[in-house]
Amino acid sequence: MLTPLPRPIRSTIGLLAALLLVAPAVASPEKWAADIAKFTAADAVQAPAANGVVFVGSSSIRLWATLAEDFPGVPTINRGFGGSEMADSLFYADRIVLPYKPRIVVVYAGENDLASGKSPEVVLADFQAFRAKVHATLPATKIIYLACKESPSRAKVRPQVRQANKLIAADCATDPRCTFVDVATPMLTDTGDFRPELFREDRLHMLPAGYAIWTRLLAPLLQP
Repeated sequence: MLTPLPRPIRSTIGLLAALLLVAPAVASPEKWAADIAKFTAADAVQAPAANGVVFVGSSSIRLWATLAEDFPGVPTINRGFGGSEMADSLFYADRIVLPYKPRIVVVYAGENDLASGKSPEVVLADFQAFRAKVHATLPATKIIYLACKESPSRAKVRPQVRQANKLIAADCATDPRCTFVDVATPMLTDTGDFRPELFREDRLHMLPAGYAIWTRLLAPLLQP
């Protein structure tokens, strides 16, 4: 018969297990190396002006083809890449955020994380690490987090999406430099159903009508 571990040891093990559940995830830098290299090459040809607005995150940012024209008069930099997760934007922040010395960073990341099985608490921890990394170098830079949208193709993780949004909204409320923008609710009907007209055939990525909602909510926040 096994001898039970002393209570202090059991408590320590329990605490370590809990910390592991919410610890920032490890990125896979090699997966996105080619994407980041393209950004670096573009910067070498023409470096973006400082004090602009950099957009980072996953494919919803990368596919925002009308980004510059949607925000006239606002110098925008699109640094979205692939199906990346919050941990990837965190890992590459020193290459796709910090060099530009942006006035504002707009983040859309977390939806892929939840779809891959990560918990809302992990997404929160990765976002907290991201904003800490940005503010350590650029303490005056504002960070805008766009809520994870509820995509029809990912209906099974709707509870996790809503919980992650709730956690990050509360976190942003603790720092006046951070703003949570709820782009998710306006993409639903009054009864909380999906709006298929906002999505491409894959029921995941957005059509221009979806980006029009994001633009309307973001535009007042990006003005100098």
